[in-house]
Amino acid sequence: MITSAANSRLKLVRKLSARRQRDKLGLFACEGEDLVGAGLDVGLQPVEALVDAKRPILLERLPRAELVAPELMAELSTLAHPARVIAVFRRADLPRGVDPPVGLALWHVGDPGNVGTLVRTADALGPAFVALSRGCADPTSPKALRASMGAVFRVSQVPFDETRGPRIGLLAHGGRPLAELELGERATFVLGAERGGLPEDVAASCDALASIPLAEGAESLNVAVAGAIALYEFSRRGA
Repeated sequence: MITSAANSRLKLVRKLSARRQRDKLGLFACEGEDLVGAGLDVGLQPVEALVDAKRPILLERLPRAELVAPELMAELSTLAHPARVIAVFRRADLPRGVDPPVGLALWHVGDPGNVGTLVRTADALGPAFVALSRGCADPTSPKALRASMGAVFRVSQVPFDETRGPRIGLLAHGGRPLAELELGERATFVLGAERGGLPEDVAASCDALASIPLAEGAESLNVAVAGAIALYEFSRRGA
């Protein structure tokens, strides 16, 4: 059982709280049986697995897990109630590609909760991929992982410029009503940053611009809500 805070496995998990280290090492840490179980469900094997010695969980699925003193697990956890299990996975093992017929391309969406929610939405209303520009929050950060509810292990991620199909920019105002827009067999909905939306050059690069009609006086929708409505509209048309 691990009883020292200086243990190398604990040091690794602490390192992975920083995006710079996740980028450098190509690893990320998941807390809790739901998230870790989602990774195991798709066949991934963690690089490391740590289990609370007094509240063990998933030991039958994690044969190489290390038991950890409860007080050390509590120090590692970013949750209000410390997780019983923490596992480290490889980023390279996450799904990649644009095989699904529809996707969400995110331009500088900086809130990790929104990024994680959009990944979860792509899973629930897909299959759909998620494309990320530079400046987007890391989908493997702790907050994004929690918001994704495990969907990060099932949803393909690609760079922003590697999408397929017509690109439809979603604007808060001024685009053609989404319900009136003709959608083909493939589409990529392009969503902008929480405050600024899509810059002019990104909007100009899209094949069409659409808006979701709002009640009088309403300013805009949360980016995750807009992405959900767009994916639902695509799936509804294909039903």
